[in-house]
Amino acid sequence: MKIRKEIKVGFIFVVATAILIWGLMYLKGLELLKTSRKFYAVYDQVNGLVAANPISIKGLKVGQVKKLYFDPQNPKKIIVELYVLGDYPIAKNSSARIFSSSLLGSPEVEIVPGDSQVMAVSGDTLLSSTEATLGQEVNKQLLPLKTKAENLISSIDSIAIIVQEVLNKNTRDNLVGAIEHVKQSLANIAHTTQNLDTLMTSQRNNLAKIIKNVESISSNLNRNNDKITNILTNFSNLSDSLAQTNIPQTIAQVNKAISDLDMMLVKINKGEGSVGQLLNNEQLYNEVEKAARDLNLLLEDIKKNPSKYVKVSVF
Repeated sequence: MKIRKEIKVGFIFVVATAILIWGLMYLKGLELLKTSRKFYAVYDQVNGLVAANPISIKGLKVGQVKKLYFDPQNPKKIIVELYVLGDYPIAKNSSARIFSSSLLGSPEVEIVPGDSQVMAVSGDTLLSSTEATLGQEVNKQLLPLKTKAENLISSIDSIAIIVQEVLNKNTRDNLVGAIEHVKQSLANIAHTTQNLDTLMTSQRNNLAKIIKNVESISSNLNRNNDKITNILTNFSNLSDSLAQTNIPQTIAQVNKAISDLDMMLVKINKGEGSVGQLLNNEQLYNEVEKAARDLNLLLEDIKKNPSKYVKVSVF
């Protein structure tokens, strides 16, 4: 039985269509002959993720994004359908992280395996996370610098205003005068230094002699160290001897003698006692003086005329 030409053409068309569909699915990463699972993930921001972007686990491509759409129950959320090939075990608490594999690359989805013992099945919703884009990271890093730059510019403006207000004509004139004074002071210091240098040069011999004399004195002190030690020891012994003597009692006795002498002089001045009468009574003083003068005359007369007063009889 011969197959008609129309049947052959139809069969070839069906086979070609199937091959075409399989090729398109293969190019999209959807292989019809492999086991496939579909997971969901909900995001606030997908960072430019589109359908057909790859899905990987530990860097190995395992599928692709099938569809993205807003959540009908919550329009602020975006639901992403993940088409995963193969039977790689995925824990229930695994996370679907959106990231960029390179600096200018398109975003991808990486399934980060969790540690749960319960495995996820097709139709489950995985945890979600979004890695910041390059622009967001740059903005995050540059924001503090931008703030500091703005503060710095503001500070510079304030400083410029203050400097402009401070550096008026009078201030500038004062600064010029101060600089001139500083220059003059430096010139005086240089002149003084030159004079000191000249003085040191001219008095170098004298300074050498002075230093030599100081060294000689130091040598003498060093040579007579034992004698100086003995002298200090003798002074120490003398100090100990003086400390052991009863100096306070001696001083007290001297003070008492001086006090008694003072009392005696007071009495003499008052005319008390024989000495006081003799010194203060003029009449008594004159009589004593007259008696002494008469006694001297008597003694002289006795010397001249002894026979007058001494009689010798011979038996």
